[in-house]
Amino acid sequence: MRVFAVLLIGLAVEVTALVAAFGSWGLLPTLGLLLLGGVVGSLLLRREGARAIGAFSEAMRTRRAPHQEVADGVLIAAAGFLIVVPGFVSDVVGLFLLFPPTRRLISRRMARRAEARERELVLNLRYGRPPMAGGVVVDGAVVDGGVVDGAVVDVRPDEVRGDRPELR
Repeated sequence: MRVFAVLLIGLAVEVTALVAAFGSWGLLPTLGLLLLGGVVGSLLLRREGARAIGAFSEAMRTRRAPHQEVADGVLIAAAGFLIVVPGFVSDVVGLFLLFPPTRRLISRRMARRAEARERELVLNLRYGRPPMAGGVVVDGAVVDGGVVDGAVVDVRPDEVRGDRPELR
């Protein structure tokens, strides 16, 4: 529901900005600025996308976790989407995400968050606690710790079970 609300608000802001630009500058300058933003954005998108792919390949080659590179890739993809969408506000936000110094601010935060979640998941799995410390989901309800009464169900197909009647 939050995403839908953000999309509606973004659409309203875009339409308002386009109407204001059309009212002040006219049709041709407004279309020219939209096309210029798209062209500049696509050139930056191509360049930054190639850099992100190279950095990701380097991280994989050196066998280190590519958290920063994945965050950069996600932000570049989001910027590409925002540049393709016609509008001044989306172009400005997309260019903001494509510009390396400003993208680093956001991607570093994303990478730190991913690393923290990875550490939490590894520790939880190593010491036998359920992942993300939210309990175990049983029949749609969350059970925090304790023992869950249940039965084991064999879900293998008949071909795998062979001719053992006790497994049918």
